[in-house]
Amino acid sequence: MNDSPAPETGLRERKKAQTRALLRDTALQLFAERGFAGTTVTEIAERAGVSDRTFFRYFDSKESVLLPDLVDLFDQVEQELDARPSDEAPAAAVRAALLAAVRSPAAWRLAAFAHPGEDVQALVAARLVEEFVTFEERLTAAVERRLPPGPDTDLHAAVVAGTALAAARAVIRTARRRRSEGPYPVGAFLPLLPVAFDLMTDS
Repeated sequence: MNDSPAPETGLRERKKAQTRALLRDTALQLFAERGFAGTTVTEIAERAGVSDRTFFRYFDSKESVLLPDLVDLFDQVEQELDARPSDEAPAAAVRAALLAAVRSPAAWRLAAFAHPGEDVQALVAARLVEEFVTFEERLTAAVERRLPPGPDTDLHAAVVAGTALAAARAVIRTARRRRSEGPYPVGAFLPLLPVAFDLMTDS
């Protein structure tokens, strides 16, 4: 007999996910209206209809509102990579995994990061760099698991992961520069990733 309250647990998790999404969406709306610096945690919580304490159950700061989907995106890349054929070339597998992940909802959250005001960019840029460094290590390990053992397997994996993420970082930087030069729609940078990969292949 199974005494586990699975339905209750599932409902609780769905409510938590809904509250998290509500807080994030509300914060992004306020950032767009008032700017990042002009928005407080209390204002986010009030508009979402929750307390400050509830906000801090889900996010440790205003900055972290912008970053959790990076974690989701990185998880998606790993899942896509694990699903690739085992005999596929590592670089091709990583590129395919990144391109598949770009089509996920988490990637569109990253698109929002590429278009905030300068105050947001200045405050969260360092956190974004940290996230990419951490993910590069994770991606390197995932690539290494796909490679046959050898004296330079670790180096091979690091080069594959590093070059793929370098292309992703170049795309984000390019989108920011283009935005600074004039109107640039949110999400317009996402189709640039396959272009960047093609440039790497051709160069």
